[in-house]
Amino acid sequence: MTRFPRRIALVTSGLVRLVLIGLAGLLLAASAFAGRQPSGGGPDPLAPGARVRLHAHNCYPQRGLWTDRIDRALGTGSRPVVIEQDVLWRNGQSVVAHEIESAANAPTLDEHFFARVGPILDRALADGHRHEWPVAILHLDFKTNEPEHHNDVWRLLGKYERWLTTAERVADPARVTPFIPGPLLVLTERGTGQDVVFHDRVPVGAKLRIFGTVAPLPPPAGREKDPAAARSMPAEALIPTAATNYRRWTNHSWATIEAGGPPDAGEWTSDDRDRLHAVVKRAHDNGLWIRFYTLNGHGADANHGWSSSYNFGSLDAARARWRAAIEARVDFVATDQYEEFASELSAGTQVVR
Repeated sequence: MTRFPRRIALVTSGLVRLVLIGLAGLLLAASAFAGRQPSGGGPDPLAPGARVRLHAHNCYPQRGLWTDRIDRALGTGSRPVVIEQDVLWRNGQSVVAHEIESAANAPTLDEHFFARVGPILDRALADGHRHEWPVAILHLDFKTNEPEHHNDVWRLLGKYERWLTTAERVADPARVTPFIPGPLLVLTERGTGQDVVFHDRVPVGAKLRIFGTVAPLPPPAGREKDPAAARSMPAEALIPTAATNYRRWTNHSWATIEAGGPPDAGEWTSDDRDRLHAVVKRAHDNGLWIRFYTLNGHGADANHGWSSSYNFGSLDAARARWRAAIEARVDFVATDQYEEFASELSAGTQVVR
């Protein structure tokens, strides 16, 4: 009779140990999982492929016309909206314009973009909902690449660094450091000398304020001016390297998906879809966001200063491509038809994953 209580005690002790070991394992797993999450506790909205965004193409006045573009982009309610600003160097200032001929009365980047978007960014800082940052993305398309232009933009970004999504500059440029979220993310492309000012001269341990692109390889010899050349290039040539600490995205004409781009596009096919998915997968597998430009569809009477080289010819034709881009998880879909695309985006599944 004396052995029975002892046996119960041994069993109970063993069960307690098993329960404690199990709880410890669960706590360790939960801790490791939590360590992979952004500050908001959910999936990282900045991960490539996590979110499809409206890219408001050429979002600035041209020759005194189309002065409402930035308000239209912000008015779509799409968040985060990408706002493209073409910038060139004129009279010692970075001004927002497409070419020097239209820059005589062009606003400065500070006047047109930061003065307009600043109150939105300050509200975001005050609200402190870091899991929603960035609330806006600025895409700078440098039309001139003078060193003094780059230096002036770097200084301007320093003036507003409180708003910026940044990353630590480290000695090894191939090591991708985590983003430090802010309500504004700033992107550029690959103009000559940009990486010198925006990355190389930034001291190790300081913050990167702006992020560039991974460039495609050149077209095959003899096909440099062939509009169909980009469509024939494999995804590995369009996106030859992975992300670096400074180069975080890749930027492509729609001609890489359909030969000749929108004006020459026919019916949307399964081959086109497979090509789109292959290029997007290549970008995301290499830690890069991907942008395609520019997907419009309209008649001549609906043109508000938009290029014919970006026109599929009808809204239905453009919508077919918008839906395909959303399905493929293209990070930045550039269009001049902000409201129509935003409506398509909100009607689709826009789940961060």
